[in-house]
Amino acid sequence: MQRRLMAFTALAALILVLSCGPKLNPNEIRIGEYGSLTGAQATFGISTQDGIQLAVDEANAAGGVNGKTLKVTALDDQGKPEEAAVVVTKLITEDKAQVILGEVASSLSLAAAPICQDHKVPMITPSSTNPKVTQVGDYVFRVCFIDPFQGQVMADFAMANLKAKTAAVFRDQKSDYSMGLADFFIKRFKDKGGSIVLDQSYVAGDVDFKSQLTTIREKKPDVIFVPGYYTEVGLIVQQARELGIKVPLMGGDGWDSSKLYEIGGKALDGCYFSSHYSPDSTDPKVQAFVKKYQAKYGQVPDALATLGYDAAGVLVAALKTAKSLEGADLRDAIAATKNYNGVTGSISLDADRNAVKPAVVLRISGGKSSYVTTVNP
Repeated sequence: MQRRLMAFTALAALILVLSCGPKLNPNEIRIGEYGSLTGAQATFGISTQDGIQLAVDEANAAGGVNGKTLKVTALDDQGKPEEAAVVVTKLITEDKAQVILGEVASSLSLAAAPICQDHKVPMITPSSTNPKVTQVGDYVFRVCFIDPFQGQVMADFAMANLKAKTAAVFRDQKSDYSMGLADFFIKRFKDKGGSIVLDQSYVAGDVDFKSQLTTIREKKPDVIFVPGYYTEVGLIVQQARELGIKVPLMGGDGWDSSKLYEIGGKALDGCYFSSHYSPDSTDPKVQAFVKKYQAKYGQVPDALATLGYDAAGVLVAALKTAKSLEGADLRDAIAATKNYNGVTGSISLDADRNAVKPAVVLRISGGKSSYVTTVNP
């Protein structure tokens, strides 16, 4: 009798759990977002989330999409690949997200992309630039340029604008983003006749880089390419100056955070990095966005906020043209994106689901970055 009662209780509990699943509102479009809202790259996740929410709020204020309201469920992956996989699985299986937005770091996108592909739920990364991300499958998209282009831009800029003939590279060996971008920079620099005098590495989380920088100093490169994230980059530049290294340090869009200037201070003056947009642009669309973002969040948007806004904008445009909200139909609508007028430039997705768009080069001085040039693909 006791066993039957226990079995009945277990069955009743199971029924209760199943009946208490998410109550789906037919008048909502469910968007899942994952990002590094805490951890070493928290400014990336927060900026991206703010940009996405601004675009979604605007879309809803304009009546939503085909009479449906956009609802975003955002989860924190703490900047950890294993957490990215966990939260995206939850967004899809428990929250029933119909599309996923995220991540910034390529390593985190690579952890989640196979899950989206397996469940046939489209994923749009605003800013993961490693080519491998979209190679996961045909449900994975990006609205940013990719590292082969970014590496080319900075190699060409070093040689043409800074007259560099030699370069050292200092990369994060545990980061897909850093490793890939370093390789593309090296290839382009060599192809253009330059010489790589040293290729050094560190690991995210390190705080003392003086040993590697001392070795770099001995090689006397014209420039040092550091394709990392702002947390380590700020310390690297600061320690390089302490060691008497005066040549420009250069990097990619992983530098683009207000925290970079807090960490690196005046040591950053005369350094350069590539990014996706500049708030200095006179483009009316850029200035209108900067004004709206400042009014809502009280600060100038960085590139990650702007790409989050554009990713959500591309999604909204696709939702309006999709035959249905089923995975395959929504995937096809996103893939058809051509000449979307984004804040970061005109966005067209190629056959590999990568955005074809320009990059900008920024120079740091006085605790802020300023526009130098635009490079078109």
